[in-house]
Amino acid sequence: MLVRDAMSPMVLTIGPAHTLRQAAALMSARRVGAAIVHDPDAGGIGILTERDILNAVGLGQNPDAERTDAHTTNNVVFAAPTWTLEEAARAMAHGGFRHLIVLDRGEPAGIVSVRDIIRCWAPAPQPVESV
Repeated sequence: MLVRDAMSPMVLTIGPAHTLRQAAALMSARRVGAAIVHDPDAGGIGILTERDILNAVGLGQNPDAERTDAHTTNNVVFAAPTWTLEEAARAMAHGGFRHLIVLDRGEPAGIVSVRDIIRCWAPAPQPVESV
């Protein structure tokens, strides 16, 4: 199975000036654990995860004052839609992260998470019909 089969094509994209609270509210409303941070001035694509927000709050930082650009991971490992799920899982395990931005022709095409991969590898059991 390939990354394109497991990824979520609906991605949340936010800007570097969003506060952590705004980012958390948007992520919560969309029920996603990561957002793509697009910063045209910094020249790239980064990722902000729920863990980044949790770490900031845990350190006592104010989520209404802290901007996403201060908490964004910019040295991102990107996946291709044609990667196998094994390749994606290996990259995540090696890098110690749970989300990969999927790029297709240099543009974000989706995000694949550990949860997405697990759902593909261990699908929910089907109900048993009684006779």
